[in-house]
Amino acid sequence: MSLLLRWVASAAALLLVATLVPGVQLDGIGAALVAAVVLGLINATIKPVLKLLSLPIRLLTLGLFTLVINAALFALAAWLVPGFGADGFGSVFIGAIVYGLLTWAIAGLLGGDD
Repeated sequence: MSLLLRWVASAAALLLVATLVPGVQLDGIGAALVAAVVLGLINATIKPVLKLLSLPIRLLTLGLFTLVINAALFALAAWLVPGFGADGFGSVFIGAIVYGLLTWAIAGLLGGDD
């Protein structure tokens, strides 16, 4: 039940990102649900590898390069999912930050172990 609740909450967070951040488009709840799954899979598989490979850059930038990684993965999800898009790097970057903050808050409210 917790996984289903997190999935719906992540989709709702994506819908909120699409309304708050200019340049991020989402065609509806169906696209939001698919995008939430794709973002979850990308964050579970590709993100750890990228974080390991970029460790020297992340150390030099005191961890700020992680924001660029998050934006790149957000852009990848927008490219993969039909009905989910972003106009440029600025909207992707801000959208990834807002999405990360929203999902962090949701995980805290749901009693997540993140």
